[in-house]
Amino acid sequence: MQAEYVIVGAGSAGCAMAYRLAEAGKRVLVIEYGGSDAGPLIQMPGALSYPMNMRRYDWGFQTEPEPHLGGRRLVTPRGKVIGGSSSINGMIYVRGHACDYDHWRDMGADGWGYADVLPYFKRQENWHDGGHGGDASWRGQNGPLHVSRGKRDNPLVQAFVQAGREAGYGVTGDYNGHRQEGFGPFDMTVWKGARWSAAKAYLRPALKRPNCDLIRGFARRVLIENGRAVGVEIERGGKIEVIRAEAEVILAASSINSPKLLMLSGIGPGAHLAEHGIDVLADRAGVGQNLQDHLELYLQMAASKPVSLFKYWNLLGKAYVGARWLLNRSGPGASNQFESAAFIRSGPGVAYPDIQYHFLPIAVRYDGQAASEGHGFQAHVGPMRSPSRGAVSLNSADPAAPPRIQFNYMSHEQDWQDFRKCIRLTREIFAQPAFQPYVRHEIQPGEALQSDDELNGFIREHVESAYHPCGTARMGRADDPGAVVDPQARVIGVDRLRLADSSIFPRITNGNLNAPSIMVGEKAADHILGKPALAPDNAAPWMHPNWEIAQR
Repeated sequence: MQAEYVIVGAGSAGCAMAYRLAEAGKRVLVIEYGGSDAGPLIQMPGALSYPMNMRRYDWGFQTEPEPHLGGRRLVTPRGKVIGGSSSINGMIYVRGHACDYDHWRDMGADGWGYADVLPYFKRQENWHDGGHGGDASWRGQNGPLHVSRGKRDNPLVQAFVQAGREAGYGVTGDYNGHRQEGFGPFDMTVWKGARWSAAKAYLRPALKRPNCDLIRGFARRVLIENGRAVGVEIERGGKIEVIRAEAEVILAASSINSPKLLMLSGIGPGAHLAEHGIDVLADRAGVGQNLQDHLELYLQMAASKPVSLFKYWNLLGKAYVGARWLLNRSGPGASNQFESAAFIRSGPGVAYPDIQYHFLPIAVRYDGQAASEGHGFQAHVGPMRSPSRGAVSLNSADPAAPPRIQFNYMSHEQDWQDFRKCIRLTREIFAQPAFQPYVRHEIQPGEALQSDDELNGFIREHVESAYHPCGTARMGRADDPGAVVDPQARVIGVDRLRLADSSIFPRITNGNLNAPSIMVGEKAADHILGKPALAPDNAAPWMHPNWEIAQR
């Protein structure tokens, strides 16, 4: 079995590349281990807590015991399903800040500055503002990916933005447009009440073409002959098969599985590969290194009025939500319920936002466990640019063995300082007049915890991953010993092999990573096709005029 281009992974970037390559007339074969994304638990936005906790849809990865979190092992969900993590995520759409991409460029990712990537964000989007403001000139209206907004009709959702205003922060009509900094509406990859994943946006249209196919199989390694990638070895139906690539092999298997596949194929830190008896074909020290993520805390408040979504948090309520969604894709199930957002700076001297908020009008965990207090609400808050770095490495040369994942979360003092700021700034927001009609008391951390030591203890016990792993095959110039791919997404040291997913991020971007992961697939497709990059868009983003001396 063969094709011109073999893509490993039908996730956010892989689907985008399959679409663009097939559109250009190339013969494309996509290899995906996961199964169908059909069914209400994936397609209903309000059911988002279910698929990421189901082994049917998730690889089930866990970290090693994290030494700075008391030895806790944190879950690391990655989509094992058509659409990849875009089929199990929270459907939140954040491009990132302009300065993130200028930083990529300065780190050696030439051609990936904000002016370079903005046209690709526009190309991927079909944006619907829902009447909540924003400048359409900054957004795309004709792309495959529907991006919309919720109704924002819950009074708590409105109170969050008003409280931000009362605390002295700005308001933005579109954090994905001219101005990220401030409080305003969230964008979501939801269309007509259902999840709009990369599978729906890109893969299904590509598969309608005669030159694009999808096969189910477990990728074991890339086959490399005389320094060139020639195919992929997969396991399918209990048998080992070889899928040949006439032009190129493209890895898009996630920031966890892509470096694992490189190492199993002989590309990675030489000493580490030798430990596992793997022949070293390309000694690249950066493979698996530079692992980053966003951590977050839930600051939960008990509500004094029955205005939260808790009224649906019982069997009868869930049945009502599900029935209404199944009937006509309406009601609470038609939204991910993350409808208000904020990006703020933690202090004066910080040039652009380094704290993100997701506001949710119920007090509940990602695993679906509601607070015992009943009606409530919460803000998910976390720093955007942790200095901590981890690694993905091999536990075994057996392709079926899960990799070793160690983030080294909270390994810098700055992490602790940043999270304490997050807690104190959030408490100030919840203390504003807009929330006074709704606040009963603080559930967590709890008003008794005030000192640095007390807050550190809460952070250590309760901080959770926001599920944004990236950076494990970072992009850079070919002469950079820590780089894994060059700015054309070519794996350095091996011909005819590319890698394009969140692995190649030099540094994590502000906010959720689905949008930039899709952008990577869009832009990499042009590099693969040898097409000129889209013309730079030099629109200047908003920067706080007094950022050097003012926090808000």
